[in-house]
Amino acid sequence: MQLARHPLRPFALDYIQKIFSDFQETHGDRAFGDDHAIITGFAYLGTQPLFVIGQQKGRDTKENIKRNFGMPNPEGYRKALRVMKMAEKFKKPVITLIDTPGAYPGLGAEERGQSEAIARNLLEMAKLRVPIVAVIVGEGGSGGALGIGVANKVLMLENSVYSVISPEGCAAILWNDREKIQQASEVMKLTAQDLVAFNIVDEIVPEPEGGAHLNHDLAAQNLKKALEKNLKPLLLLSPNALEVQRYDKFRSMGVFQDK
Repeated sequence: MQLARHPLRPFALDYIQKIFSDFQETHGDRAFGDDHAIITGFAYLGTQPLFVIGQQKGRDTKENIKRNFGMPNPEGYRKALRVMKMAEKFKKPVITLIDTPGAYPGLGAEERGQSEAIARNLLEMAKLRVPIVAVIVGEGGSGGALGIGVANKVLMLENSVYSVISPEGCAAILWNDREKIQQASEVMKLTAQDLVAFNIVDEIVPEPEGGAHLNHDLAAQNLKKALEKNLKPLLLLSPNALEVQRYDKFRSMGVFQDK
């Protein structure tokens, strides 16, 4: 958890600058405003044109306030959806970089329809007719992560985490003690290794020894290779096959028992 939250860990913009070329950022949801916690735009992965969506944290207090500590508002999810629909229109794949403690729970976000915005993205991503590859590059927190995480392939960096709630929130609910963070982290099974075993995540992307924060270039190089490998077979599938594969992937998650 500490590695996933390390302040020097590469963020979405770091990966975008090192992996993609000719990135052209898009702004605004055409309804309320531009959420700086979510970065969207057009770019190239090698020679493949595509659209990139990333959740962005800040390096210092000023940037964290601008980026809202990586916690998107509804307009961020609506901006992401606008770009996904643009990708579908032009028949280009989508790559999302997930790194958020969760969607912003503030009063303004709730007034502007936070839950509806996330639910809408889940619905629309489920039936998007272009390839989608999602990568958890740091924290994958709750619906805030899932709002850009319904993909044909879901990857996780080796030291990233993905969970339904933060360890602090889990400890507060289960034990009424926010200090039991380590115990909560262990029982939540939030590591990349746990989630691959549960068939929630498809692949673990290796990090430099000691963590991605120690070598941004190598971390980006590893992620670029994984993206190219996972995107290539998806480009060969028809729109219908992409939709069916994504549906079957998420429907197969979990253990069910009929009584």
